[in-house]
Amino acid sequence: MVDYDFIVNLLSAMIRNATPIALAAIGAVVCERSGVVNIAMEGIMTVGAFVAAIVAGATGNPWIGLLAAIFFGGLFSLIHAFATVSLHLDHVVSGAVLNVLALGITSYLMIMIVGHPGTTNPVPVGLGDYRWAIPVLSSIPVLGPMFFNQTPIVYFSFILIGVFTWFLSKTKLGLHVRASGEHPLALETIGVSVYKMRYFGVLVSGLVGGMAGAYLSIESNVSFTEGMTGGRGFIAMAAMISGGWHPIGAFIAALFFGLADALQVRFQVFEIARVPEEFFIILPYVLTVVAVAGLVRRSRPPKADGVDFMIERSED
Repeated sequence: MVDYDFIVNLLSAMIRNATPIALAAIGAVVCERSGVVNIAMEGIMTVGAFVAAIVAGATGNPWIGLLAAIFFGGLFSLIHAFATVSLHLDHVVSGAVLNVLALGITSYLMIMIVGHPGTTNPVPVGLGDYRWAIPVLSSIPVLGPMFFNQTPIVYFSFILIGVFTWFLSKTKLGLHVRASGEHPLALETIGVSVYKMRYFGVLVSGLVGGMAGAYLSIESNVSFTEGMTGGRGFIAMAAMISGGWHPIGAFIAALFFGLADALQVRFQVFEIARVPEEFFIILPYVLTVVAVAGLVRRSRPPKADGVDFMIERSED
């Protein structure tokens, strides 16, 4: 018989582990719905995590650190928007360069600000200290601890799922964003700027990606460590694809990856005979490949995703 506390702890850990992936995936959904491929989510999360830890440590206020991470995540993403939308550079190349740039910038600033590489000084107070149990709902068996006894950014992720689902399907601006990724020429004919919609999509991915990074450094942990994103930005892209470029689908896929991450930690504790520890460490990444390979054929990206608007217009 499976222990109740084990199940509750496992599912709660699944939600926590899925949060940064879900946030980055939701941001990527809006970005790619606008027609811009953004594999720079890993770099945006790195910048957000670093800024959040530095600002929260300097001010002693994790909320200011969170706001700073969101702002600089958005600012960093605008480099990608400028490169892909204004300069018409290849989206994948631009994203890859930004990932490398984020690693270089944070490593350099670690030396300049902190005085040493590796890990920043601990944040005096992190957002992980603000665990809010919602009355009545948090008492529901299993579901209560999972969804209603969490930390602020986890709750923000739940809210953003609903907000962006409503935004993309029910608002005029959301429909314009989707048209930018599906039929940009048709959007242009009604007088709406495709460039603005794509800048907006990339900016949103940066803002939400910055929040995802902040979760890692000031809510899940209390410091920034170089490489702490651990490929979560790329897993978020896999969640977006597996979820069919939809916020709810991306969140469900993120839960799958969060569960795999939670299981690998517990499997290591169990010390299963003859199974190397490294196998469990790579388990989430293996499952990512399997999930994408199994679902990518069933998912259809926006028709103009990654297609340069100027080239499409000249061919029309």
